[in-house]
Amino acid sequence: MQQHYDLLPLELVSYRNTAEDYEKDKKCLLTLGGESKRFMQDTNVQMTNTSSDDNNIYIVNRSSNSDNIKSMPIIDSSPVLEKLSLGKHLLSMWYLAVIILTPIVFLPVFLLVSEQYQRQARCGYTIAVMAIYWTTEALPIAVTSLAPVVLLPALGVLTAKEVSSVYFNDTTMLFVGGMVAAAAVETWNVHKRIALLVLKLVGAEPKCLLLGICLVTWFLSMWISNTATTAMMIAIVQALLAQFKDMKAGDKTQHVKLNGSSVRAQDKTDQEADAEFVRLSKALTLSVAYSANIGGVASLTGTGPNLVLLAASQKVFEEVGLTSPITFSTWFIYGLPLSLLLMLTMYQWMVVFFLRCKGGCLCCCCSPETKRDQIEKVNAMIRDEYKKLGPVTYAQGSILIAFFLLVVAWVTRDLGGIGGWAALFPKGYLSDSTPSILFGVLMFVLPSSIPKALTNRLDKHATYSRVTPLLTWRQLQDKMPWSLYFLLGGGYAIAHAATVSGLSKWIGDQLMVFRSLDQWLFLLIIGYIVTFATEVTSNTAIATLMMPILAQMSVSLQINPLFFMYPAAIATSFAFMLPVATPPNAIVFSSGTLKVIDMVTSGLFLNIVCVPILILATATWGNAFFHFDKFPREFLQNSTLAGVVKSA
Repeated sequence: MQQHYDLLPLELVSYRNTAEDYEKDKKCLLTLGGESKRFMQDTNVQMTNTSSDDNNIYIVNRSSNSDNIKSMPIIDSSPVLEKLSLGKHLLSMWYLAVIILTPIVFLPVFLLVSEQYQRQARCGYTIAVMAIYWTTEALPIAVTSLAPVVLLPALGVLTAKEVSSVYFNDTTMLFVGGMVAAAAVETWNVHKRIALLVLKLVGAEPKCLLLGICLVTWFLSMWISNTATTAMMIAIVQALLAQFKDMKAGDKTQHVKLNGSSVRAQDKTDQEADAEFVRLSKALTLSVAYSANIGGVASLTGTGPNLVLLAASQKVFEEVGLTSPITFSTWFIYGLPLSLLLMLTMYQWMVVFFLRCKGGCLCCCCSPETKRDQIEKVNAMIRDEYKKLGPVTYAQGSILIAFFLLVVAWVTRDLGGIGGWAALFPKGYLSDSTPSILFGVLMFVLPSSIPKALTNRLDKHATYSRVTPLLTWRQLQDKMPWSLYFLLGGGYAIAHAATVSGLSKWIGDQLMVFRSLDQWLFLLIIGYIVTFATEVTSNTAIATLMMPILAQMSVSLQINPLFFMYPAAIATSFAFMLPVATPPNAIVFSSGTLKVIDMVTSGLFLNIVCVPILILATATWGNAFFHFDKFPREFLQNSTLAGVVKSA
């Protein structure tokens, strides 16, 4: 029986070759959403190609018994490559064609534009080229995000110094602190302890188990990266499914009858049981990816688009002398109930669509087909796995306490009209990044175990060594998604360029044709456009492109900028249909349990139904708190925004 290999990302690399290179350097590379991540190679592994195109995706499985399972042969691809036609060679280099031809195709964007709009056109040219690179992933997303440093100064839109200065800002530092916290949680397996504890409490009855998987993944993805959460949870799900499968196989051998009619009846029962197991497998696997995507909506640091919205809103409001109403605590008021509602809707759909339950799906009653002894065996397996973790260690307890205090500091920094601890300091000097970075520093200071100097004070012969902190820099390097910083920075750069050049205002003016359209209907249309666009490109990239456009369009229509920006940023997390949409989708698809049609059929319904739920949240408690229906009069006094004045 094979066990899923524990995937531990070490560094980002560029990889486009076949299994031959795997044999050369004894490393395995797993391609997720256009990025390649390197993993440590185990001695007993099998590598399976699950892709159907030239960008191979390799899944690594570790054998629990290397003597019984033959190693997968490494095929020499040289003879095959020699026989390929010239056309296929060129087709395999499609990404080079995209990289070279895209800038040439878009040259008319500014070559044929009048001098009056040259600056806007050149900024639009940069954004168009980056949008194609981001969508096709011909270049790694992080590399494309560095293009503004070259293109914007070369085209005379911004100076190199001005472009570089916007790559790191307060929002980036907030993200740094959040990632340090996530790295500490992952290093000491705090997330795994939480996951197994919840599963032990909810039990192994299919609907209860599905609800437990959804809740755990949803909660963890609020605080740590969606990719790390999915990688851990999919390993747990596969272990649970393996246990179910083994028990069903055992039952088959115990119920074989010699009578022909009994055998046929038993075969029919076995087929129904197998179909039920396949549906359960798909439900549990998909729920991991969907819950991870939805969980990012709940907190400000949950996913990249949230931070893009924060930075964009700060820029828009500060240019007219206002403070952005988005903080960690205010985000919870809008995002947490919405995310919970979306997660429960998704769970209900998984139960109906895969488990074929009609009505009463939120209850955890045992279905007639499910045997109590099977459920008890799975429960025993979960209890055993949790028992293997041992008691809560000093390091795990320290991280839990510190993380709890960090969340409290985030929530209580600014409580709106009733103040907050930030009121003890000069106004405007502190932000959510302050406690975030403080927490990050403490992870390198606090010890991972009780210092011997405290436990052996009376022992004169005791030897002492340097205390190991909760997190080392090497551990942080291995777990930090460095590429996301470049993606966020590239987004800030083109958003700043679009504002300063006047491109955002020009696009907003062109969209004035929709003035006669009801704003709620317009918001619904924008929500669906963003939702389906994020199926084929990075959600952070989509948010980056949309925020400055929606901000200026809102001002032109005299609507609160957050009315369009907030829902659009959240809609970028509604990527449920395709494996390439998000890294969590790619991870669960690569498990081998799903087909593309499974994701499309189940995800299409969620794409359709989640947008109206988002509009409902915006119209009710979101509007009650953020006053989306009120247009700040400061924007009337300066409706062109400060960036347009600079470009005049």
